[in-house]
Amino acid sequence: QVQLVESGGGLVQPGGSLILSCAASGFTLDADTIGWFRQAPGRVREGVSCISASDGTTYYHDSAKGRFTISRDSAKNTVYLQMNSLKPEDTGVYYCGAPCAIVAVTPDFGSWGQGTQVTVSS
Repeated sequence: QVQLVESGGGLVQPGGSLILSCAASGFTLDADTIGWFRQAPGRVREGVSCISASDGTTYYHDSAKGRFTISRDSAKNTVYLQMNSLKPEDTGVYYCGAPCAIVAVTPDFGSWGQGTQVTVSS
């Protein structure tokens, strides 16, 4: 059974940084794509950043390009999302999910963690 546990969210001022972590169990990072999704209030869940299992290729939503970096530590079975230059529109619940795609999804798309709140506000 796949279990994904996120951590690292919080309240940050515009321009600040956060790093999110996703510890995976029952799932190996080499087996499938995995990544981060965001759900803002009143909006659908959408892919923000994904990392390919086969070759580590990374994918980003246009809004995240140049500001977010996804990485993985296969030894720790953990995926990270470094978020810099945060903006108020980055606010939402961030979910670790597998599989991953830079599209809008429904909750039955795949396996999810419990989510971690990111709030960007002054």
